[in-house]
Parts: sequence; structure tokens; C-alpha cells
Amino acid sequence: MIKSVAVVTGASQGIGRATAIRLARDFSAIVLAARNAGELQETAAAVKSAGAEPLVRDLDLRQPAAAESLIKDALASFGRIDALLNIAGAVPQIDVFEMTDAQWEDGMALKLHGARRLTVRAWDALKASHGSVVFMSGSAALDPKPGFAAVAATNAAISALAKAFSEQGIKDGVQVNSVVPGAVMTGRRRSFMEKWAPAHNLTVEQAMKKFPEEAGISRYGQPEEIADLMAYLVSPAAKWMTGSSLRIDGGEIKGV
Repeated sequence: MIKSVAVVTGASQGIGRATAIRLARDFSAIVLAARNAGELQETAAAVKSAGAEPLVRDLDLRQPAAAESLIKDALASFGRIDALLNIAGAVPQIDVFEMTDAQWEDGMALKLHGARRLTVRAWDALKASHGSVVFMSGSAALDPKPGFAAVAATNAAISALAKAFSEQGIKDGVQVNSVVPGAVMTGRRRSFMEKWAPAHNLTVEQAMKKFPEEAGISRYGQPEEIADLMAYLVSPAAKWMTGSSLRIDGGEIKGV
């Protein structure tokens, strides 16, 4: 019998994949959503090995109908939702003076609006289970720069959105928080460095070393470290924590 169900978006790689695998130790079933079917199957195998029943849904949460489809399938398969972890979304790092309207809209379509729609659609199920929601923001929200203005603006909007949901959650018995990670070494970050380094006359190794030094941190974070925090936030131990925005950035943001 399925006793607890977590829905994880962006589960095909990086932080989403690490979170899905980590949650398999605590939940009976994990619903895995992303756009890459092949990588999702790899995550599903790891989730099953870790002890939970996986449900794979290859869909694009930028599309308005996707949220309805995902939550409908999760409830049809397992009858409940106890946690929703909104991790999907990559926003392009393009200078604010060069980024087009289409690029802005595409960047916000998944990470902000996809998460918003999914949370709204899952809300009744989360009320029934007294469940938890976690939104994925990012440290750029706290230190915006022209070169990644869209990342900063989207992440700031996500933190605000989580606060708004948490206010309703106090009334409805749904816990809502956001996580604000700094520089985490994912496949996406490594790919960015491989393109960025030659354009700045650096080797990839030099570029990889440059950012932590400039950010004043000792190293990059690992996806599994973020996953552990996500798991804590949807655990019984964290139930009184709601409306919080938790930074995990190796000390990158120096302000209080």
C-alpha cells in the first residue's frame, strides 16, 4: 500500500534527479517529471533501487495543460500527494540589454509559471494530506547583475510566490518553503563553463576555478547537498517551518 507520495519536477538530471533519489528513502512513491524520457528512466531505476515506486511522466511543464495531466496521473496512480518539489527550470544567462522578449517569456514559462500552475493544481491533494511544497529559487535573486538579470528576476519572483502560497498554506494546512542554492556543479553548469571558457581565453579548468575564487567560496556545491535540504523540508521534523527562504550557497551571499 502506498503511504506517501512525492512529485519531483526536473527529475531527469542535476538537483532534481538527486532529490528524487534522496526522497526514495522517505516516501513510498516518487512521481518523476521532466522533458527527457531517457534520463527519466535512469532516475526511475535509481529511485526503485533506493526503495520507492517510480512513476515517470515525460512532459513539458511550460505548456499549461501539463500541470493538469501530471497531477491527474499522480492521483490516478497513487491516490494522494504528500509533497511537491518544484525544481524544473533553466533560465538563460544573457545580458539584460540583449535578451529578447521571447527569451524572457520562455525562461519564466517553466521555472515560474510551470511551478505556479502545478502547485495550484496539486493544492487540494496537498490540503488533504497536510503536505508540503518546496520551490527552487537561486542566489542570483539576492545579488542581481546585468549578465543574468532574467535568472535573478525569475528567482526573486519564485521566492515571493512561495511566500504567497505559504500564507494560504497556514490556513489550509499546507507547508510551503523555498530553497536558494548558490553555485552547484551540475551537468548544465559544466556545459555552460565549456562554452564560456574559450570565449574568455580560459581553459575549462581555469574557468571552473575562477568562479569560486571570485564568489569567495571554497568550492561548488553538490546536487546531493541540496537534495538533503529538500528532503529535510518535506520531513516531519520541519513541519513548523513554513514561509521560509533557505540559502545554501557556501557563503557566497555575504549580506545578512
